[in-house]
Amino acid sequence: MIRYAVTPDHVSRRTALQLGTCGFGYLAFAGLAAQEAAARDAEVTKPNPLAAKPPHFAAKAKRVIFLCMTGGPSHVDTFDHKPRLTADDGKAPPSGTGRGAFAGKLLGSPWKFKKHGKSGLWMSELFPELGAHADEMCVLNGMHTNVPAHPQAFLQLHTGTSQFVRPSLGAWTLYGLGTENQNLPGFVSVNPPTGNGGAQNYGSAFLPAIYQGTRIGNEGRSVSSAKLSNIANPRLGPDAQRSQLDFVQALNKERLERDQVNPQVEGVIESYELAFRMQRDVPKVMDLSGETKETMALYGVGGTGTDDFGRQCLLARRFVEAGVRYVEVTHGNWDQHRNLRTDLARHTAAIDKPIAGLLADLKRRGLLADTLVVWSGEFGRTPFAQGTDGRDHNNKGFSAWLAGGGVKGGLTYGATDEHGFAAVTGRVHTHDFHATILHLLGLNHEKLTYRYAGRDFRLTDVAGNVVKDVVA
Repeated sequence: MIRYAVTPDHVSRRTALQLGTCGFGYLAFAGLAAQEAAARDAEVTKPNPLAAKPPHFAAKAKRVIFLCMTGGPSHVDTFDHKPRLTADDGKAPPSGTGRGAFAGKLLGSPWKFKKHGKSGLWMSELFPELGAHADEMCVLNGMHTNVPAHPQAFLQLHTGTSQFVRPSLGAWTLYGLGTENQNLPGFVSVNPPTGNGGAQNYGSAFLPAIYQGTRIGNEGRSVSSAKLSNIANPRLGPDAQRSQLDFVQALNKERLERDQVNPQVEGVIESYELAFRMQRDVPKVMDLSGETKETMALYGVGGTGTDDFGRQCLLARRFVEAGVRYVEVTHGNWDQHRNLRTDLARHTAAIDKPIAGLLADLKRRGLLADTLVVWSGEFGRTPFAQGTDGRDHNNKGFSAWLAGGGVKGGLTYGATDEHGFAAVTGRVHTHDFHATILHLLGLNHEKLTYRYAGRDFRLTDVAGNVVKDVVA
């Protein structure tokens, strides 16, 4: 042991340095011990990113089912009644409303419209089954968006922009509210299209990867054979899988400790754990064999033309009933530049009974009151003909509708002009549409932000107003 003779009135410089350096080791040890303890505490107290979160204010809806009609359904043949267009069939479009030399003659709807329900909601004869639910529906006839091209408009419908890679509406919803079932994905997209932005439409962009949608099925293939990929191991049982996963996760966590912050590694850790839990519960939710014959028939499962979309709608009900926050199902292609009479009739017949069944089933199970059902395409169609039996793209005016989840049923909000060219009253831009959906979920679209690249981003960017007139 080294002894230092120190008197109160004299301490040499050498002695002072020797005494001081003895403490550096203790300081370093204390710092390392504190860092390790903090890491342990963080591991214990780190919040689950998918845990249910309180909304900003009292919510009308707890979950969303988005019925996405890809391709742009014709509003003037479905939910936007235009008697003047019918009267002017075959005439030239009014000046300033067409597309110059590319505009054809005005084309009145080949289908009749009539009022439905106590509310007298106008609807085309193409929806005989859905008409029974008119008093649950809030039709927005003043919708409009920026660009009359499928990729841009479809991306804007899903992410709020067509110019940049941004999180989808479903990802923002999951980020804001979490999920109610930790063994299922919080956001599911059933049979999403591969084009028009593809995975961006259910992606999380700069949000943590855990908030992206889980794809089930493929566009153009029957959902009856769809399975969720990469959640089953045919060679290892649950215990062996858990041991294997623990080893892999230990390596991932070691990497994360070195990097301190690495969203990609964090996303891998969280997604691996979720996938391990999902392998038991997801197949159960997707198994329709336990449903009654009456329920299957209600959705049109087994019916000609309605089977596939009926299964998608039934899966949507089963997922939200099991605690999934946001489910999107897709149907298309509604891009009727030609063969309008044949193709539009075929598409509406494929969705009419399944959607009516979905609304009826949600209502009888007590789920419709706090489940927001959304129906929309990326834009509408022109009132003038393209060729003799088709309609071109129209982003200046189209229809969407909401049901359940705190909206005023039996309401038609907004309108296009007398021919259906453009929204003129009650105009609802895509940003307003998104702001309203988030509002019904109890989320303030201006406060639901995420810090990225030095800026607080939000779904509605720097625009958007809640359409309060449609909120019950």
